[in-house]
Amino acid sequence: MIDHFGINCADLDASGTFYDTVLGTLGHKRLLDFGVAIGYGTDKPDFWISRFDEMGPNREVHIAFSAPDAASVRAFYDAATSLGAESLHEPRHWPEYHDHYYGAFVRDPDGNNVEAVCHAVPPED
Repeated sequence: MIDHFGINCADLDASGTFYDTVLGTLGHKRLLDFGVAIGYGTDKPDFWISRFDEMGPNREVHIAFSAPDAASVRAFYDAATSLGAESLHEPRHWPEYHDHYYGAFVRDPDGNNVEAVCHAVPPED
């Protein structure tokens, strides 16, 4: 059900050092680093930490739900936006994450970043 999740950090460098160290003891490591976001895991980034300079003390949570295919990602997005959810990113292929990453992002009623993602070959759009 959960594909990956992320938290926001006030000090990304300090949090990066912390998670590099503690997750290393569990066999996980830093797999991706975009400068404002770091992804940890064993085979793929399952846990992310990010920095958002303009956020207040209550930072959003990012949760990604697994979807079986691209049509399900689009259905998730359509259902969420039909309920008035703010669109963060329409369904699309995200090659910067990996070649088969197809996802859509919305805000839930409490302001959290909620995603549906499929890791199968993306459809021809």
